[in-house]
Formats: sequence, structure tokens, C-alpha cells
Amino acid sequence: MSDNEGTKKPKKVLGTVHVDRDRCKGCAFCIEFCPTHALELDKGFNAKGYHPPVLARPDDCNGCDLCGLYCPDFSIFGVMTKVA
Repeated sequence: MSDNEGTKKPKKVLGTVHVDRDRCKGCAFCIEFCPTHALELDKGFNAKGYHPPVLARPDDCNGCDLCGLYCPDFSIFGVMTKVA
């Protein structure tokens, strides 16, 4: 029996984030605590004049929702979309 037989490849969890751009105050806690580094600040401004986060690397997001847990304004949340 070879080393690869009987072992399963781990499944990749894919996710996405939803951002309420106008609630965001640009604190960047979501970016700081994202374990996959999928978020970054948008170059554009929201209605309050802040740079909200954007999902810059969607293939890296696993939907863990740490961004939402750390957001003081409840302006972002992550969701798992599928297991590949």
C-alpha cells in the first residue's frame, strides 16, 4: 500500500463577506484579524468619508466571520458559501 492510499485530501471551505459600506468607520479591525488576509481597505470612500474593507482575495476567504466578530459597528460579516 502506498502512502497516498487511504488518505483524503482536506476539503477547502470557501466563503464571502458582506459589507455595509455606509456603516463602516474604517477602523480596519476586520483586516487586522482576518486569518486568511483576504480583506483590504477600499481605495474609494463611503458616505462618511472612510475607506471600507473589500474582499480583495475572494479565493482566500473561508467565511469564518472573525471580521464580523471584531467589527465594533456590525458593518461586516462573513459566511461560508461551500466546501470544495
